[in-house]
Amino acid sequence: MTSHNLDFGRSVLDLVACGCSSSASIHRSSVRKIAMTGSRKSNRDCGARRLVCCRQNLARCRVYSTKTPETLLNEVGQIPPAVLNLKEKSRSPISLANIFEVVAEDLQTLNQNLKSIVGAENPVLMSAAEQIFGAGGKRLRPALVFLVSRATAELVGLKELTTKHRRLAEIIEMIHTASLIHDDVLDESDMRRAFKVACDLKDFCSFAGQETVHQLYGTRVAVLAGDFMFAQSSWYLANLENLEVIKLISQVIKDFASGEIKQASSLFDCDLELEEYLIKSYYKTASLIAASTKGAAIFSGVDGSLSKQMYEYGRNLGLSFQIVDDILDFTQSAEQLGKPAASDLAKGNLTAPVIFALEKEPKLREIIESEFCETGSLDEAIKLVKTSGGIEEAQELAKEKANLAIHNLHCLPRSPFRVALEDMVMFNLERFV
Repeated sequence: MTSHNLDFGRSVLDLVACGCSSSASIHRSSVRKIAMTGSRKSNRDCGARRLVCCRQNLARCRVYSTKTPETLLNEVGQIPPAVLNLKEKSRSPISLANIFEVVAEDLQTLNQNLKSIVGAENPVLMSAAEQIFGAGGKRLRPALVFLVSRATAELVGLKELTTKHRRLAEIIEMIHTASLIHDDVLDESDMRRAFKVACDLKDFCSFAGQETVHQLYGTRVAVLAGDFMFAQSSWYLANLENLEVIKLISQVIKDFASGEIKQASSLFDCDLELEEYLIKSYYKTASLIAASTKGAAIFSGVDGSLSKQMYEYGRNLGLSFQIVDDILDFTQSAEQLGKPAASDLAKGNLTAPVIFALEKEPKLREIIESEFCETGSLDEAIKLVKTSGGIEEAQELAKEKANLAIHNLHCLPRSPFRVALEDMVMFNLERFV
């Protein structure tokens, strides 16, 4: 079976014009050609990707896709001016503790609820639930729900979050955790992979490096625990009685499976395009974050244009986040990662640094397509990725997505919550500085 025979759902580009005089109907192949022009070229001027330059003539029209993540390359439109400056010496490193301080009470309430949600009705899973949620963790996704909820609530005069806001945060965390449990089973991982969130070991998630559920309780209990959390989150989701949010979050669960299938069907494929990598990254990471931020805005009751911007913020942040994770797979030690360095490459999962490196290193293709059959070939491949400039180009791509995420926040009034959302973007980029 090849990826060409798989139906991933939103496969037809359905472009809607944003109200400008340009035609609302743009052929899919034209958009793909525009998006990919130059993205496979090695020449980058002033750190900007060529795909930005070739769309200057479309600067007046922003186009969104209603059915496909193929717009995950930069939007068809003008890229906003750069606002990120990671080399600013006077700026102190950003910590998650500082970012989450403005929603600390919300997160504390969430932590108290999570274990009881999973374990109360299912004593068999109580022990697994204790392992899953008892370790804590940074709760990044529910924190984003709370930050967007409070930032948008101010616009409509809400003085306190609604029950639906809080339930959405719990649902998002359950879905995320269920996906991690299943990922560990699929990866046959004995230790929960580390989520490196800053420059020192203190800021690892507290569950990073701990034994996985399937290692402690067996694959059967792990799969059932993950399945139950998906089911429980779906039940709570239905009880929110908001069809738009139900559709939004339900699509995320489908996206997880689509992402895994896409990844499994493209292992060791050196012809993998950057666009395909970004679509897969959307399915596996950005989809849930985008749904989190948009769902929070919807429950605040803001207008549709603002909730779309919150979706774009989550999507761009999620893509930048995944790209940074893929960079760290090459730049950090096994001790820092909580798993072997370059483990994705070793399994044939080609990420942004490798895709860029393949443009310049023909030998790298030979090594990957041999599936590292010769002793020392994996180490040679890692060296080629590092010396070819692939990591630096991936960093530029992560910065571009981060810049778009910052721009998406301009529709919000200045507040501690908007500042925290901006800091989240910068915090992610500081992981590779």
